[in-house]
Formats: sequence, C-alpha cells, structure tokens
Amino acid sequence: MAVIKQDETLSPLYLSDFKPKPKLVTHETQVSRPRFSVIDAHNHLSLDGFGGWDTRPVSELLDLLDQADVRVFVDLDGGWGEDILQTHLDHFKAAAPERFRIFGGVDWTKWAELGNRFPDWAAERLRAQAARGAQGLKIWKMLGLSVRDQNNQLVAVDDPRLDVIWATAGELKLPITIHIADPVAFFDPVDNTNERWEELHDHADWQFPSPPFPPFLTVVNGLAAVVARHPTTTFVGAHVGCYAEDLKWVGNVLDRCPNFYVDISERIGELGRQPYSARRFFIQYADRILFGSDRPVEEHIYPTYYRFLETDDEYFNYGNEEVPRQGRWRIYGLYLPDDVLEKVYYQNAARVMLGIS
Repeated sequence: MAVIKQDETLSPLYLSDFKPKPKLVTHETQVSRPRFSVIDAHNHLSLDGFGGWDTRPVSELLDLLDQADVRVFVDLDGGWGEDILQTHLDHFKAAAPERFRIFGGVDWTKWAELGNRFPDWAAERLRAQAARGAQGLKIWKMLGLSVRDQNNQLVAVDDPRLDVIWATAGELKLPITIHIADPVAFFDPVDNTNERWEELHDHADWQFPSPPFPPFLTVVNGLAAVVARHPTTTFVGAHVGCYAEDLKWVGNVLDRCPNFYVDISERIGELGRQPYSARRFFIQYADRILFGSDRPVEEHIYPTYYRFLETDDEYFNYGNEEVPRQGRWRIYGLYLPDDVLEKVYYQNAARVMLGIS
C-alpha cells in the first residue's frame, strides 16, 4: 500500500487566505418575507451616509421595506441636538409618518462645559426633543467607555447623577434603547485566543481592553443596576441586552426587571451558534424580545434574519461575506413557534415602541 507523506515544503497558510468550503450537505430555505409583519426596532438612517440613504429618495427605502414586510422602522439616529433630530423628522418622518419612529439622544460633549448642571440640562433637552416629535431615547456605548465629566473623570453607566435623565424618559413615556457594551471579545486582549481577531484587526477602534477601559462585567452590571433603579422607565437592551454570549445573565435581568426588554439586532451570529439555548430563551421570554437588524436596508439582510428565526436550516452563513465578519462560525435556525414569532416580529415592539397594547 502506498504511503502518502506530508509535503514538508508546504508554505504556511495565512488566516486571511483560509476560506474553507463546507462539504456538509444541508437543505436551504429561502425566506423572502416573514411569517408575520415586522417592526424593525433597532436601525439607523443617519443622513451622514450610514446605509447610503442620504442621497436617495425615501420612496426607495420604503420600497425595500415593503418587500421585506417591515411596517415600522425605528431610526435611532436623531440624537445629539435638536437640529439633527429635526433633520430626521423632516426627511423621514414627514415623508411617511406611520412608517418611522425617530429617537433623540444626549449630547455628552456638553458635560465639560456645563459641569454639575449637565444632567438637568440633558433632561430638559430630552423634553424639548419629545416636544419636537422624538419618540424615544437612544443611549450609545460612549456612556461607560468614553463619556467624561467636567473633572475629566470617566462616567459610569450607573452614575446616580444621570438618574434625572432616566426618570424624565419614564415621565415622558419614552422608551430608552441603550447600547453600552460590544461583544465580550472586544474587551479581551487581541491575541491568538481572541475569537474575533480578524474583526478587531480590521477595526482597531472597536477594541476596549481593560485597562484602560472598565471590565466588561462592570459595564453591563451598571446597566442592570440602572434598569432596576428606575422601574417606571422602559429600557430596551440593544444587541440582546449587550451580552448575547451569556443568555443566563440576560435572563436574570429580565426576571428581576419587568421594565427591561432586549432587541436581537446584529446578534444572530451569537444567537445562532447556540441554537438550543437561544430557542429556549426566545420561548421563555417571548414577550420581552424585539426584532431589530441594525444593518443597512439591503435586499439580503432581512431574509437572513427571517431564515434564522423561522427555519430549522443548519450551519449557514449569517452574513453576505465569504467569511462572516463577526466570527469564523456559522449558525443554525431556531424554527420558532408562530405565537413566538408574531410577538418578536411585531407585537412586542408595537407595545414598547408604539404604545399599542
């Protein structure tokens, strides 16, 4: 019998060149439209170019949303001042009032200038944004990672000085979509053990190693503390509560805080690689999960989400790239029951974002 010896002259294979083609034979389900109509509770329509909608007619965006049966689109980019908010209201909301919800935001850069007056000022600006037409508040991940006060001290997520902002949102019945941490691996050293090595090398500014940044658990536990401290304010934890890698942690916060919800935006890569746990999570917390994509509106985006939620397809690419951009793995569908799908797709967001019981 012939013995094939390994060719010792083979060159090393660089990870960037490694693009294996799976030989696994699986069925593929095309899902162009969802089982039920959809509210995209987490997305962006920044007029500075995110998604490319700055130079395109709103009618083109609506055509794509119609194709995907997205009935309401929540735009989280109306923050950082009333001028930005007004631009979004004029450009999107005015064109299709029932199709768009525009959220306001906080201009953290004013803290150094205003000092101790900043929290009350920010709360008043939120009132002004609501008066103009803002229908929610978006908190970005700068809080807890880069926002500093007048003394140049890092502001913790659960800093009690910010309580007036959270309380004002509750008084105005404005939901808060809050994003205060990225995937856990972003907080780890970018070495040969980091599962997002490629992504972080492509985006060096996405790294938050501790030190100098706070540890990941400090940040997310700060979020949990804020939610618990303000039971009359509705919080939506973006990206599966900012901790999709640990659904038990997220579930514990949901159990303790009836005012806490989560969206699934940009985390089907995480959820889809733990399909058994994720399916149990969706069924157990079916009333607390909102659909969201956080992706530019393109034809392939929504069908991938629908396939993940509705089918039992196995081991498929969750992105449009040859190598998935968030990690070298593939995902599995959750084949959720219809009653769960209807809540996740539409009913939960209708209650939380639109105020429809």
